[in-house]
Amino acid sequence: MAPAPPPAASFSPAEVQRRLAAGACWVRCGARLYDLTGFVRHHPGGEQLLRERAGQDVSADLDGPPHRHSDNARRWLEQYYVGDLQGDPQGSVENGAVTSASTQKTDPAMEPKLKAVDWDKDLVDWRKPLLWQVGHLGEKYDEWVHQPVTRPIRLFHSDLVEALSKTVWYSVPIIWVPLMLYLSWSYYRTLAQGNVRLFTSFTTEYSVAMPESTFPGLFMLGLLLWSLVEYLIHRFLFHMKPPNDSYYLIMLHFVMHGQHHKAPFDESRLVFPPVPASLVIAFFYVFLRLILPEAVGGTVFAGGLLGYVIYDMIHYYLHFGSPHKGSYLYHLKAHHVKHHFAHQQSGFGISTKFWDHFFHTLIPEEPHPKIQ
Repeated sequence: MAPAPPPAASFSPAEVQRRLAAGACWVRCGARLYDLTGFVRHHPGGEQLLRERAGQDVSADLDGPPHRHSDNARRWLEQYYVGDLQGDPQGSVENGAVTSASTQKTDPAMEPKLKAVDWDKDLVDWRKPLLWQVGHLGEKYDEWVHQPVTRPIRLFHSDLVEALSKTVWYSVPIIWVPLMLYLSWSYYRTLAQGNVRLFTSFTTEYSVAMPESTFPGLFMLGLLLWSLVEYLIHRFLFHMKPPNDSYYLIMLHFVMHGQHHKAPFDESRLVFPPVPASLVIAFFYVFLRLILPEAVGGTVFAGGLLGYVIYDMIHYYLHFGSPHKGSYLYHLKAHHVKHHFAHQQSGFGISTKFWDHFFHTLIPEEPHPKIQ
């Protein structure tokens, strides 16, 4: 008796979407998924196939109108079968973003709406690095950068610089959590010595002692300050509108944040790469050391560093995670989806909506139509 075939792999819409964003060419026929990446990379017409068919349901092409090659095409396609799409096979794909019909019906706030792009007629040449092209877009840049796509972006000509501009999500906790723990332990021991005082640079008579019992408060202050810094940077730096006639300011905006709005599903660009992050983190550390006693500023910095790690992890999860409906992260994800695809000039908080409440930039709630 022949052994039973192994069970088919099962992929969620988010998993398929991640692969498409990484440049893979997956298509589907109903709920069955096929990986044509190897084929398109070695086929003369592969690039056009990738642009036109990645993420699409090809059932209509195979089922009708009928032609004498339909059966052969199906047999050829089966050799690339990789598994099944989870959820309703009658779901839809918009510009490569795979969504299930059940998700669309019950949860429209969580689904991004992407417009189809004609890559040959786009304002930039996607076969070349984009950073040196966007500066020429001028007044068309703002509209173009807020029309998201589901393909990865290349910014630089140099392979080395390009590699330094990208990273995997887990590099953030691997690099920065040990530093945060070391600084926390080191400055707690300094505070425990009992000789740290605040305001000594202004007065000795009214200086304030800072024993080790102040460590939790200082650490939490750092967390709170980071949430404010996160909001202010996102609102006033990342979402500045560069002048239409400034080639270099448009480039600067694109490399800082515009590229993320253009390709929100490029997972290699969702968290801050270690090299540029080191420069920013060093700036904040030196700034706090200059205005506060070493142990006080260092403790506040350690709390802020943990806040940054939490922010980057939450940001990645909001793009690729599937939070439980009704949870805190669920509401944050719905908030962030609206920021990317409908309300780019509001909803600037990532890890919390507190400062959006405080500064009146909260995205207005939109009642969803009832599902009959």
